[in-house]
Amino acid sequence: MKNLKYTFNILILSIFLGSCSSDDDEITAVETNPVEDLNLLYEIPAEGHTLQIYSEKEQLEVGYNEISILIKDLETSQYITNASPTWMPMMHMETMSHSAPHTLLNNSEENSVYKAYIVFQMPNNDLESWELKLDYNFKDQALEETIALDVVSPLNGLKKAQVFTGSDDIRYILAYVNPKNFQVAQNDFEMVLHKMENMMTFPVVEDYKITMDPRMPSMGNHSSPNNQDLTYNAATQKYEGVLSLTMTGYWKINLKLLNENDEVLKGEEVTENLLESSLYMELEF
Repeated sequence: MKNLKYTFNILILSIFLGSCSSDDDEITAVETNPVEDLNLLYEIPAEGHTLQIYSEKEQLEVGYNEISILIKDLETSQYITNASPTWMPMMHMETMSHSAPHTLLNNSEENSVYKAYIVFQMPNNDLESWELKLDYNFKDQALEETIALDVVSPLNGLKKAQVFTGSDDIRYILAYVNPKNFQVAQNDFEMVLHKMENMMTFPVVEDYKITMDPRMPSMGNHSSPNNQDLTYNAATQKYEGVLSLTMTGYWKINLKLLNENDEVLKGEEVTENLLESSLYMELEF
C-alpha cells in the first residue's frame, strides 16, 4: 500500500507540473503585433500576396516619414521574412523627375517588418506627384511594384523640413525627427541632414554641427536655458541635442549649420536687430 500511495502521489505531482509547464508555454507563445500602433496607409493586392505600407502618421507629409512595409502571403496568411526589398521614391514634375533622401529598408528589429525613412521635400499638387518603386522577392521571384503616394504639407502648417543651398553651393535637406510630443522640460531633440549629389542620390551628411536658439516670438522673443547643440551620432545617423522648453505655446527653433571646420553654411545669430534665423524649425504644443 505504501508503494501504491507513493506512486499515486508522484503521478499527481507530474500532472500538476505538466499542467503548469503547459500554461507557461501558452503565455510565452503570445505574440505582439509589431505594427499595432501604426496606421495602414496603403494595401496593394498582387498575385498571391499583398503589400502593406504603415506609418505612425495618418498621411505622408513633407519632411521626415518613418515607413514600415509588410508582405503577406495569402496562401499561408503569414508575413514573409526573406523579401529583401529595395525602394526608390520619385517625384515627377512637369519638366523633370527627382528622388528624395531615404535610407535602406531593413528588417533587423522584426523579421517580417521592413523599415526605413523618406524625407519628402515637397507635397503633391495637380501637376506633380510622388510614387514609390518597390523591388522585392516573393517565392523566389523578383517582382516590382510602383505605388502612387499622396504627400501633403504638415497638417498643422508648421515647418518641419528645409531645403536650401549652403554657402558652399551644396544643396541640403534638413528635417525634424523627434520628439513626437514636447514637454515643458529638456527634450531630446533629433534631426536628419542629407545633401544632394544628383537628382537621385542624397547621402547622409556626417560630422557637421547644428546650433540652435529656441525663441517665443509672442513673448518678447525670449529664449530658454540649458539647450545643447546638435551633433552627429554615427550609430543612429542622426543629429542629436537637447531642446529646453520653459512654457507651452509657439516656438521658433532658430538654427545654424556648421561644417567640420566650424564654417557657417546657413543660418544667422539671433540678435536684438535680427529676430530670427533664415534656417529654422517650428513647433507648438
